[in-house]
Amino acid sequence: MKKLAIIVTHPIQYYVPVYQQLAKACHLKVFYTWGEQGAASKYDPGFKKHIQWDIPLLDGYDFEFLKNTSKNPGSHHYKGIINPQLIERIKAFQPDAILIYGWAYQSHLNVLRYFKGKIPVWFRGDSTLLDKGTGLKQLLRNLFLKWVYRHVDRAFFVGSANQAYFLRFGLQNRQLVFAPHAIDNSRFAADRSDEALLLRKKLGIDQDALVILFAGKLEKKKNPELLLHAFIDLNINNVHLLFVGNGELETVLKQRIESLETDNTDTINLPLHTKIHFIDFQNQTDMPVVYQACDLFCLPSQGPGETWGLAVNEAMAAGKAILVSDRVGSAKDLISEGINGNIFISGDLTDLKNKLLILTADREQLSAMGQVCKEMIQNWTFKHQVNALIKTLHEGH
Repeated sequence: MKKLAIIVTHPIQYYVPVYQQLAKACHLKVFYTWGEQGAASKYDPGFKKHIQWDIPLLDGYDFEFLKNTSKNPGSHHYKGIINPQLIERIKAFQPDAILIYGWAYQSHLNVLRYFKGKIPVWFRGDSTLLDKGTGLKQLLRNLFLKWVYRHVDRAFFVGSANQAYFLRFGLQNRQLVFAPHAIDNSRFAADRSDEALLLRKKLGIDQDALVILFAGKLEKKKNPELLLHAFIDLNINNVHLLFVGNGELETVLKQRIESLETDNTDTINLPLHTKIHFIDFQNQTDMPVVYQACDLFCLPSQGPGETWGLAVNEAMAAGKAILVSDRVGSAKDLISEGINGNIFISGDLTDLKNKLLILTADREQLSAMGQVCKEMIQNWTFKHQVNALIKTLHEGH
């Protein structure tokens, strides 16, 4: 049986199901480079709290936690991942190929350089050109990235924007393999409607009201302030806005809503501040309920760094229509405008308001869009990703 080594910082809920399926089709070993502390509850600066996922992340596959000697361990900077034993541990495993998730850590880049020409080196990342800069700094970065990717034999791209990125920095089409970004579609599609109704009741949202959902880190990159601004300006009758998550902008958003309690003079509609709701970060087993309690999922990201937006996959699997900005990496692949949702110009308040008005105008059409989403996302699965990796492994490239 062919051997595959995977190099990744820590157990990630979107990746582990792939490892579990790969382990049934090849001799797999995952090398975690953050160290054992990367598997425990850890502080997430985006959510501004300690996070420990409530689904099993270490079952069904072989793994090893490497000692990380970094003085400031973590995946947020290049010097955060330093594993003096990593190359020797990989050599001892004797893999037929090495798959590396991300190059921007000292150890990962060392593995790329050391094994190039010795063992097929594969790469997985989801960067795009959507945040492309200009000037000398960008020119130097471009040269550096071309040098990095010269060490890669195969890259597994997640979607079309990611494919364009790899081509831009020197990889050839023959070196690229489509392995779609995916989530556990069945878990998010499983009927949780009774719990969703209870959640709406708890929040004071009528059954016949429409709910727009933002779920994720409340941070500048994802631009929840723009969505709040648009919602306040529109104040559409019988439409609510739900923010799920925590982060640096939480206080700012809540203070803006508190000001509405005295500013609101609309006597026809519900008081505006009563139609905007907040829920803290929800773990994986609870998120399907959150998605199923809403009607429209909105991700208004402005970048930099919204390379895909896997929350879009989750909302689609739950059968919900989608509205995203054009800076969301998945927009081109997952959104067919007017068919299963819409795309607005990032940072453009007027365009966002126009798209919100269109999508919330017809509940039946919004529901139909959600069903299209549910059907479309069936082509974006862990199985597709695993098949691409196994096929390439057996080809010996």
